[in-house]
Amino acid sequence: MSTLERLGLAALRRVDPERAHGLALAGLRAGLVPLPGVVTSPRLKTVVAGLELPNPVGLAAGFDKNAVALAPLARSGFGFVEVGAATPRPQAGNPRPRLFRLVPDRAAINRFGFNNDGMEAIAARLAQRPRGMVLGLNLGANKDSADRAEDFARVLAHCGKHLDFATVNVSSPNTERLRELQGAEALAALLAGVMEARDWLPRRIPVFLKIAPDLSDAELSEVADVARANGVDAIISTNTTLSREGLTDAQKDQAGGLSGAPLFDRSTRVLARLSVLTDGQMPLIGVGGVGSAEQAYAKIRAGASAVQLYTALVFEGLSLAGRIARGLDDLLARDGFATVADAVGTGREDWL
Repeated sequence: MSTLERLGLAALRRVDPERAHGLALAGLRAGLVPLPGVVTSPRLKTVVAGLELPNPVGLAAGFDKNAVALAPLARSGFGFVEVGAATPRPQAGNPRPRLFRLVPDRAAINRFGFNNDGMEAIAARLAQRPRGMVLGLNLGANKDSADRAEDFARVLAHCGKHLDFATVNVSSPNTERLRELQGAEALAALLAGVMEARDWLPRRIPVFLKIAPDLSDAELSEVADVARANGVDAIISTNTTLSREGLTDAQKDQAGGLSGAPLFDRSTRVLARLSVLTDGQMPLIGVGGVGSAEQAYAKIRAGASAVQLYTALVFEGLSLAGRIARGLDDLLARDGFATVADAVGTGREDWL
């Protein structure tokens, strides 16, 4: 991390977290953030659900909810970028304050509630996406929708022609009763509608499913079965947690989803279990607490074909993406792996 980036992060941490997030996006768009460009190597290049990635380190949804910084994010060192979540209609989300920095825990709690500009505004920005960028959209539902399952299909139908992949997000804890859509019957019906919408797109794009880390073993097995039966191309494991285990910050009891370092072990155990349940036949994307090359490598060895991160950027800056990718390359070389794919699942037993 450069001195300039370190000073910038220190200044942002003196500001309300949501305002700091907005300032970070503005600085990125204004060209104030040094960007490394594409970070890749023969070891880092990989294919996930048909997507050719320069490296397996992705940006998770939530950082650029409204797709306003696509051009700089394409040069930020990430191998792929996911924006959103997008809902059919614009919505303000939950009342502020709704984002809390837990500095001693290197974590955050948010209860945003799918605040976004709506699919029409977001689709217009997606249409201007940079060439060569691997870009996905997190699909969401409006809080007051009469048919939330239909909302996911509507967003995909409207935005899908501009995307490389789409993620069905039924695991956010911040929209009331949304997680109920992870039940087998409801999830199957929702996915059927999404897949039908995909069939009408100009080209087939992979559809991912993002799950919660708080599922029981039985629920996890059920979700895996439904995902496979309904043609899901990959599972993102996991979203934020409702658990507050091990936190020390005074704000630890704020309502919302917890992300960051405390989620690493929980989400990685879920990932490894999913790898067993899917027999290694479905690509998995590991999310939750990734803040170093070593942690990205642990997710990959636990069964992930790629990883995503977001909260760690609050503490380590945007240069973290390139640092993780380069460090991951070194770790693969150290252990004799010719490619990322060769390392996937080789350490799964450590997490079971």
